[in-house]
This record gives sequence, structure tokens and C-alpha cells, in this order.
Amino acid sequence: MRYNTLPDKEIEQAIRIAIEEDFGTSGDVTSKAVIGSGITMHAQMLAKSPGVIAGLTVAEQTFKHLDQNIIFTPLVSEGDFVEAGARIAEVSGDARAVLGAERTALNFVQHLSGIATETRTYKKEIEGYKAQLLDTRKTTPGLRYLEKYAARVGGAVNHRYGLFDQFLIKDNHIKAAGGIGEAVRRARGYNQDLKVEVEAETLDEVKEALEAGADIILLDNMDIILLKESVALIGDKALTEASGGVTLATIAAVAATGVDRISVGAITQAAKPLDISLDVTDGSKADE
Repeated sequence: MRYNTLPDKEIEQAIRIAIEEDFGTSGDVTSKAVIGSGITMHAQMLAKSPGVIAGLTVAEQTFKHLDQNIIFTPLVSEGDFVEAGARIAEVSGDARAVLGAERTALNFVQHLSGIATETRTYKKEIEGYKAQLLDTRKTTPGLRYLEKYAARVGGAVNHRYGLFDQFLIKDNHIKAAGGIGEAVRRARGYNQDLKVEVEAETLDEVKEALEAGADIILLDNMDIILLKESVALIGDKALTEASGGVTLATIAAVAATGVDRISVGAITQAAKPLDISLDVTDGSKADE
């Protein structure tokens, strides 16, 4: 399966910031002191726990950020599920560059694979239902594009990337505008090309959102009974999205209500990094 590629700008920016953070002004003093110039090294990435792999491209570019001559060879594909002990990539090249990029590259792959794994777990719970699994804006500042990519790898559909690409009228917007109808009217007047989504917590608010002509109604923190009633009321007049408090234990019941979409912040916010290591298999002295 192919996944949309990450924008080069986003990858480069994330890597640059991470390397600068790790290197400071002095660089990798340990490798400089311990490893002679020109030493080469071969290493392999190992998955120490089972999970879905994501972020190998980011890891490759992290190593090449320090040395373009490093050879990075993926041994699995993005989105593959691997068992503990699986070799997922090989790295060869200048030893100082390999070790200098090691932790940053592993941080990226561990984090993104953890998100992909968590997402896949949620996705499996709603197989057989029409509901799509969506991510949210609950992401690590500066890493949103990478984390949303990992969510796609795990099987989620990306919700809006930011405040710029869709209207999402929440309770505070409604209070400030003086009501759902007025908030929707203002949004339509501002940009007719963007979808308008409205948050609703009660049946009365669902009715208001329908009357206002919302494209999507976000059913926020509703119990199963209220979700079913809301879905029935909305019918095909708007897309329905359940959100708030959805867990692995409840997502199947939420999907069974007939909602079109379920957004889950936990897939990016609470995913545990996958345990992955880099083990050196061969080091050799430079030619004299």
C-alpha cells in the first residue's frame, strides 16, 4: 500500500531542529574523541517489540543530513507489521555520522511507528462499520505533518491540518458569535469554499446546526443513546462525526451508532513509542 509522501520541507525542518538540539555548538564530542576520522560502520535497526513501522524515510534523511554518502537500506515497507526481533533497516557509512544521527533517527522511527501501531489497533476495532477513523490537531508542536503521516500509515484519515483548511465552530466560537446560526453565517460569508463543521453537545444544538446548513456536525462527548438519536435526526443532511472521550474499549460501540467519522486524539497524543534499537554489526578502520 502506498501512502502520500511527506513534504520535504516538513521533514528537513524537523530533522534540522532535532540535530541542532542534540549537537549544540560542539557536536558529538564522544564520537569525535573515541572514533578516528574515516572509520566506517555497518549497523542494523531492530524492532524489539511488535508493531507497525512508519518513518523510515525520515530516518534515512536524518542519517544523510550528517553525511550524504551514508547508505540506508529499508528491509520492510512503511505500514508493515513486524514481530519483535525483526530487522527493519540497515545503515552503512562514516561511523561518526552514523552514531551522531543514531538517537535522532531512532526517536523519529520509534515515535512515528508508535502512532501507526496505536492507530492500527483502533482501526481494527471498527472494521465492518462505515465509520472512518480520523486524527485530530492534538499533535506535538512542530511535528504535526510527521505525526499525521504516521496516522495515515496506521489507517486513519487526516482531519484538518490546522486552523486554515476548514471551519470548525466549537462552543467558544458559538458563544462569541451569539449562536450557531450566526457563527455559520459568518463562516459562509468569510469563505464559501471551505467546509463548515459545527460542534454540538445536545439534540437542540444538532437541530440548530442542521438549520444553519452545517456540512459536518461534530457530536461531542455524547453517550451512545444520544449519539444514536443524533445520527437518526441528521440522516443524510450532513456528515456526522463522533468525538470526545472515545477509547479503545468504546470505539466499536460508537461506530455501531452509524456515525460517518470518529476522531480520536489518543492515536497521536497518547501513543507509546515502538521499541527499536540500532545495533552495530561491523566496524572497520579506514584505509591507511
